[in-house]
Amino acid sequence: MGVRTAFGETFHVPGTYLDTASIGIPPARVADAVADAVAAWRTGGARAPSYDAAVEAARAGFAALAGVPATRVAIGSTVSELVGLVAAALPDGARVVVPAREFTSVGFPFAAHAHRGVTVAEVPLADLADAAAGCDLVACSVVQSADGAVADLDALRGVRAGGSRVLLDATQSLGWFDADLGWADAVVAGGYKWLLSPRGASWLGVAPDLRLVPLHASWYAGADRWESIYGLPLRLAGDARALDVSPAWFSHVGAAVALPWLASLDRAQVHAHCTGLAALVRAELGMAPDASAIVAIDRAGAAGRLAAAGIVAASRAGRVRVGFHLYNTVDDAQRLLDALR
Repeated sequence: MGVRTAFGETFHVPGTYLDTASIGIPPARVADAVADAVAAWRTGGARAPSYDAAVEAARAGFAALAGVPATRVAIGSTVSELVGLVAAALPDGARVVVPAREFTSVGFPFAAHAHRGVTVAEVPLADLADAAAGCDLVACSVVQSADGAVADLDALRGVRAGGSRVLLDATQSLGWFDADLGWADAVVAGGYKWLLSPRGASWLGVAPDLRLVPLHASWYAGADRWESIYGLPLRLAGDARALDVSPAWFSHVGAAVALPWLASLDRAQVHAHCTGLAALVRAELGMAPDASAIVAIDRAGAAGRLAAAGIVAASRAGRVRVGFHLYNTVDDAQRLLDALR
């Protein structure tokens, strides 16, 4: 297990780890915070209200990264759960457009409303903006999970200006990608990949005029959560917190350290670091340039070669997928190339 220092934090990275797109490696400070919380729980030192500060710190960190006010951010456990709130708000017969082969946590929640006449059309990512003309909503990952393809955000912004709603899943981008996302009607992300937090925390930033029904109506969403935990009438918070679900405490303890730190970094520098390593690999493999930190490698036997070399990667959509984050180095990229040669 190697100890690395990157962007002011210490990471314990096992050899050549290139699978952040599946699970991110936390800074030691994040893992320590979670370990301390587990130790307190184990010895009877946990107190439910004491986790509120971590939830709010993580919420503020997500807000800063996504470019929305914290009052417009709701917490959840999974991306699909939060996308489902947006799907439920669509009118009967609504038309939704998604990229072909989009991650199903984006597409499934809308397809589940087929009984209301909601239709979901899949189109090539490059054709998304053109196909979206006149639709009710476009749902799209900023960076595609399968191959790292980056959506044309300027074109999608034009779609929104034309009257269609836009939902962006930033799970594969937030934490390394340098872009303004605050213009979208909804921005959602899970925390356990590039945001380097434990699995079990996700966030949804919503536009002021996007009216969502708090379908999960959690006690944690109460106007005064510790004074409104029993009985009716319904008395929820007056902002996006009304959509909150009860938090997975340890997940937010980690996110409360990771997200504010990521938000404090020079985003252009982070973007350049991650995409620069990916660009090095693409160039050496004779691939077309791309502005993504994720590289999908289509070579016979690649998965076996990387595994034999002790390189951690993933297989997605018939190709080997690797991703470069803050803790990766030129040496990691070189080991990958040596293994493929």
